[in-house]
Amino acid sequence: MAKTLFLGDEAVAQAALDAGLSGVYAYPGTPSTEITEFIQNSKQGREGQVHSIWAGNEKTAMESAIGMSYAGKRAMVCMKHVGLNVAADPFMNSSITGANGGLVVVVADDPSMHSSQDEQDSRFFGKFAMIPFYEPSNQQEAYDITYAAFEYSEKYHTPVLIRLTTRLSHSRAGVERKEARPQNPLHIEENPKQFILLPANARVHYRSLLGKQEAFENESLNSPFNKYIDGADKKMGIIASGIAYNYLMENFENHQCPYPVLKISQYPLPSKLIAKMVDECETVLVAEEGYPFIEEQVRGVLNRTGNIIGRLSGALPRDGELNPNLIAKALGLPDTYGMPVPELVVPRPPALCVGCPHIDSYLAINEAMAEHGKGKVFADIGCYTLGALPPYNAIYTTVDMGASITMAKGAADAGLRPVLAVIGDSTFTHSGMTSLLDCVYENTPVTVMILDNSTTGMTGGQDSHALGVLGEICKGLGVNEEHIHRITPLKKDHDANVELIKKELAYEGVSVIIPTRECIQTLSRRMKKQQAAKKANS
Repeated sequence: MAKTLFLGDEAVAQAALDAGLSGVYAYPGTPSTEITEFIQNSKQGREGQVHSIWAGNEKTAMESAIGMSYAGKRAMVCMKHVGLNVAADPFMNSSITGANGGLVVVVADDPSMHSSQDEQDSRFFGKFAMIPFYEPSNQQEAYDITYAAFEYSEKYHTPVLIRLTTRLSHSRAGVERKEARPQNPLHIEENPKQFILLPANARVHYRSLLGKQEAFENESLNSPFNKYIDGADKKMGIIASGIAYNYLMENFENHQCPYPVLKISQYPLPSKLIAKMVDECETVLVAEEGYPFIEEQVRGVLNRTGNIIGRLSGALPRDGELNPNLIAKALGLPDTYGMPVPELVVPRPPALCVGCPHIDSYLAINEAMAEHGKGKVFADIGCYTLGALPPYNAIYTTVDMGASITMAKGAADAGLRPVLAVIGDSTFTHSGMTSLLDCVYENTPVTVMILDNSTTGMTGGQDSHALGVLGEICKGLGVNEEHIHRITPLKKDHDANVELIKKELAYEGVSVIIPTRECIQTLSRRMKKQQAAKKANS
């Protein structure tokens, strides 16, 4: 087939469709969002009735994908790296249940924290679960690996992890597709105990997982995605994984590296190939995006040889993304970084959009809280996190999805008064509902403001699961109806909003205020679509 220009995320999505995907489950999170959006917008996906509705959070997405695999269909679950923390419970246990239909977990890591709280490396989760995992080095490999991962999953009845990184997810290259295969028929797992993790069953499944480890390593040893490329100069050997392999090769004309290179894109590590390099070469440089995952394993605990260098040794920086120049410096090649970019334009920090409803919410919060001092507003993950920056300086915590309410609860339990939690409508349904339930159970004096802009704004305007029902959800969780308020965050309502917030801050119990106004970006897109439709019909 002719090549198609794809983002790395899109290559994964297209490969899954071509591999006979029946359902993708995900919660939007950069840099993984475009995988699911591509399938949602795909004619092939619609014609195949591929399930692609967003899940409430990563845990529910993972569990739904396991359920589809249980029924014999091929399923994919997608998330960003911190989302795997949310999905960790079903993810880890899926390695014990195994898979029926192909089950592929795609996690997009974010080195340098372009849009994340940390730069954790998901390869550790793959090793922790003792399942096979992949790390493509380019868009073509992202496609080929995803296509192959479903076959691998069904061959060994195991979930398979694919780890992407931001630079690969969000850059484009030509990709040659394979022939599409049909979706699997329904087929229930024949072993009735396979998905029942009672201890007696789980012990048997765990021994089975342990018994597969040698086969997994043999697959890596013979994988087309792992290559040992010999070189004449044995003073240095290079292990390069994923996109770091591209960064390495950019330093050499015609990609001809004089040193032996072990390219790794499939795990567990092919120990025989690593041993070959360590035995042949005086020094081994490990170039990998993320944590020193490979380097730690190759060095071992003692590292008595002292000839393994990389992020741990200081040859490469311990944090942030790699690039060709950093690898060149580690190899002793000239520093070609060039001159610093002149500050012709003063950098502009991120800011809430002009007309954003959160602006009016924060102005009201700041006025209502002014008499109580700073440090008492707890916030969450979303575009409203920008309320931490000038000119608002309105919030004092942002840790993880849903933490605003429970951190406020803990502070209230410690005696801090008053405390206010700020959370978005989508984040609330993601992981804030159980936090509110904890508050209701003890009638903790916490005021919760659920900023309802009718969308998942930070990741591109996906539909919110809470659309139009936030008040009912809070009432169902046990919040007293007299202390559930819906307000409009507009300048004309500012004084009334401030007075309401002050009133609820003084209440020694759980109260919920829901500022409701549509995201300015989704409103603008919706109005443009309506105008275009009117013009087309006139």
